[in-house]
Amino acid sequence: MKKLLLTSILLSSLLVAGNTVHVLTVNGSINPATNDYLKHGIASATAARASAVIIELNTPGGLLQSTRDIVTEFLEADLPVIVFVSPQGSRAASAGVFITMAAHVAVMAPGTNIGAAHPVNAQGEMDSVMSGKVTNDAAAFIRSISERRHRNVQWAEDAVRNSVAITETEALANGVIDFIAPDRSALLDSLEGRTVIIDADTLTLALKDAVIEERPMTWQYELLDLLSDPNISYILFLIGIYGLFFELYNPGSVLPGVAGAIAIILALYSMQTLPINYAGLALIIVGIILFLLEIKITSYGLLSVGGAVALFFGSIMLYQNDNPMEFVEVSLGVVIPLVAATALFFFFVVGAGLKAQKRKIDTGEQGMVGQEGIAFTALTPSGQVRVHGELWSAESIDGNIPKGAKIIVTEIHGLQLKVQQQG
Repeated sequence: MKKLLLTSILLSSLLVAGNTVHVLTVNGSINPATNDYLKHGIASATAARASAVIIELNTPGGLLQSTRDIVTEFLEADLPVIVFVSPQGSRAASAGVFITMAAHVAVMAPGTNIGAAHPVNAQGEMDSVMSGKVTNDAAAFIRSISERRHRNVQWAEDAVRNSVAITETEALANGVIDFIAPDRSALLDSLEGRTVIIDADTLTLALKDAVIEERPMTWQYELLDLLSDPNISYILFLIGIYGLFFELYNPGSVLPGVAGAIAIILALYSMQTLPINYAGLALIIVGIILFLLEIKITSYGLLSVGGAVALFFGSIMLYQNDNPMEFVEVSLGVVIPLVAATALFFFFVVGAGLKAQKRKIDTGEQGMVGQEGIAFTALTPSGQVRVHGELWSAESIDGNIPKGAKIIVTEIHGLQLKVQQQG
């Protein structure tokens, strides 16, 4: 009796554990943070003996390497992976095509679309040889996925070669997806009784009454996702440079140096996750150096113009590389204002500040040295002089000075001036 009770409890716990569905949400570009999030989510669902993982997808595309890693996770998953392109108005474009078609079950909501997976070179047109190599590689990749999941191989290849994009109804008619569902509840109802193949074993889905467990991105993944934005990385990099610059010119300020160091570290982490063009990075550094030289060297603005040009072209080249499937670049809406602000800042603000520091002091005790005045009384050798309309006690350093003679201040000691007669 005791053994029977323990067996019943164990079976019940397994049944409950196996009747849950973990829901992951991807709403944005495909990048290393997305890859880590999905990888961890699938691993957690597997460890929890969940019945399936549903990935609600809305993406414009993303990085090739991250896409390949995600596809590998799907193909090697030990539980059913369902991709649901939702909510209405969403899309599975570019990298999203590969991810959707790699799922065990692919579903789309009404008013969504999928396709346009042709490789694009962010740096412009590719030559015919490179274009052919890249396109053939991407086409082979999508064909292998389609064959593995028994989807429309021809359409998948057309999406890569000809940038074909279709609606959810067309996707269903062409065998690209399995069915259409307006919401998550309808999705679970339609999945009931469907079969999927996991490691050559056929598994029948029973998810109609499954317990849904939302597994959204934690703040750590959201932060990494934010840092994977090339615009954010670019802004952090410039902030870091500015912060360190202010700290060097104003030692002991502390805050600019600390903020700059943190920004630089975050930017460098972000750059590790993005396809960096080191020529662009070098141009940005050259641009900043030219701005700094403008402060030290009189070039009548030529160095500032050169710095602005180098900073602009370096910025638009920063995240472009030779891999045409890496859809990453800094927005011109970010580059142009920052380049203009940087040029104006260095040309006017910093330049004026440093020139003011170099200007001769004309106030206080130090400002009195070199000033001209008139002997208010005869200096024999002491007396009074008038400087800037003020009477000062003074002492001549080169003999007696008659009343009314022009004098010049050579030193100041407290409230007494050392003067000499102008000859």
